[in-house]
Amino acid sequence: MTKIILNGANGAMGKVVSELIALDSTVEIVAGVDLNTDVNRDFPVFDDIRKIDIEVDAVIDFASVKAVDNLLDFIEEKKIPAVICTTGLSEKQIERINELSKATAILRSANMSLGINTLSKVLAQIAPTLRAAGFDIEIVEAHHRRKLDAPSGTAILLADAVNENMDEKLSYTYDRSTRHEPRRADEIGLSAVRGGTIVGDHDVIFAGEDEVITFSHRAYSRKIFANGAISAAKFLQGKTTGLYDMSDVI
Repeated sequence: MTKIILNGANGAMGKVVSELIALDSTVEIVAGVDLNTDVNRDFPVFDDIRKIDIEVDAVIDFASVKAVDNLLDFIEEKKIPAVICTTGLSEKQIERINELSKATAILRSANMSLGINTLSKVLAQIAPTLRAAGFDIEIVEAHHRRKLDAPSGTAILLADAVNENMDEKLSYTYDRSTRHEPRRADEIGLSAVRGGTIVGDHDVIFAGEDEVITFSHRAYSRKIFANGAISAAKFLQGKTTGLYDMSDVI
């Protein structure tokens, strides 16, 4: 049995994670963390993770950037493995996660789905060939109106995958509104769309002379991210140190 603390328990993703775990006899949520503690759950919910003193195997984090520092304080003190799914982290927070992985096991990924992580592997393989043939590369992502960070962490993940095997790394361009010049050859453009209840759409466009190749991923339910996070927590059980991502799980 994998015992879990769910950080962000009463948020949209937290609710999906708890629903799926309730159907899985190999995993149990023993405590949740959320500023909103008024929701009736099958497990105790605390307003601060540092108040929890329960033996657990891992933390699943689907909270907010503001809650990450408390989480990192907690896992540093308790040496508990953590699956960090929150996106939009600062460079300082990422650096601290990398350092903490020397003392405990941490899996951090901008996207927990099997499809996105498989796509990132494909992009790493084919991007150098298409780039050498003169293809321009653009990434367009769309999410619901409530998403705070832009571009999405997944868009950055895919851009990084494109750049992975490049001899000369491409720069990321987020806005061309103030530029009055042709597209630069050494860039990856990233564009963000926000509206409605879009779960997550990502298109990676390779535009060449007289032909366009597009790789698309559509998320139709948050369950794909929740299932990935649960699998990641099981993967971390028993591991003492190390920095992992979803490619290690799949």
